[in-house]
Amino acid sequence: MYNPAHRVVLVTGPSGAGRATAINALEDLGYESIDNMPLSLIPRLLDGPAPVRPMALGLDVRNRDFSVAGLLELKARLEEESRLSLELLYLDCSIDALVRRYSETRRRHPLTPDAAPTEGIEQERALLEPVRAVSDTLIDTTEFSPHELGALLRAQFGLEESRQLAVTLSSFSYKRGVPQGADTIFDCRFLANPHWTPELRPLTGLDTAVASHVAADPRYEGFEGRVIDLLSFLLPAYREEGKAHFSVAFGCTGGRHRSVAAAERVAAGLTGAGWTVLIRHRELERQGLAASRHTATARAFDMERGATGT
Repeated sequence: MYNPAHRVVLVTGPSGAGRATAINALEDLGYESIDNMPLSLIPRLLDGPAPVRPMALGLDVRNRDFSVAGLLELKARLEEESRLSLELLYLDCSIDALVRRYSETRRRHPLTPDAAPTEGIEQERALLEPVRAVSDTLIDTTEFSPHELGALLRAQFGLEESRQLAVTLSSFSYKRGVPQGADTIFDCRFLANPHWTPELRPLTGLDTAVASHVAADPRYEGFEGRVIDLLSFLLPAYREEGKAHFSVAFGCTGGRHRSVAAAERVAAGLTGAGWTVLIRHRELERQGLAASRHTATARAFDMERGATGT
């Protein structure tokens, strides 16, 4: 029988992708957390009596005994331990975002301390690709703030809701490419475009007038109903299979009107059905027109922690 106390989460990913933030967040959730854990010490740590609370162990390529082969071998070994519930959490991030983070902090990359961070970032991502491929949970932190990552981890790894499925709905512009890590994408470009209505053009899908315009398209009601029906069918199935996070993206030409309105309306429907939903509007956030926000459980978490969104 599944016992949350026997849960062991191995946390890794490229330097700068948020491993330390994740370790701290899991510690706040009641995990016994150890960062920069040498691979050789993990078996000795776990070979004793069964842990009395879940553990989160951060793995860093900078450790002298770290190797991809060693990590894969350790994962295979621990998965055979029937008394443990092992999960490999991989935090990924785009190269551009990692370069920006290194530039902001003025840090040197651990693999190439005497060269530009880009070189080290590319080497590290290539080195860790086999680990990424076998990860149990993959989170792309490219557009996540530390607070947003913490809220997502709470939904996925919180002790009282460790089997809850967290859902992210996002909007995007096809001009800028599809979001990384999206599980399902819906194209909203067939809907009537508010861009061609002069008084609606400067507004966004968060404005009532734009949302009403999109919903007035004769095809919209059938589209929304089918999307919600499909997700209502899929999400319980993914939850039963142990999936912790499901990402749904809505796209349109500029990512400002139709995709935003559709994501908002579908999010409202899923929240009403009891799902924990994180809403992101990629293009609006880039323009400073909207902040990502949480619904249901995550919003209560913000209040409980006195979070400020930083």
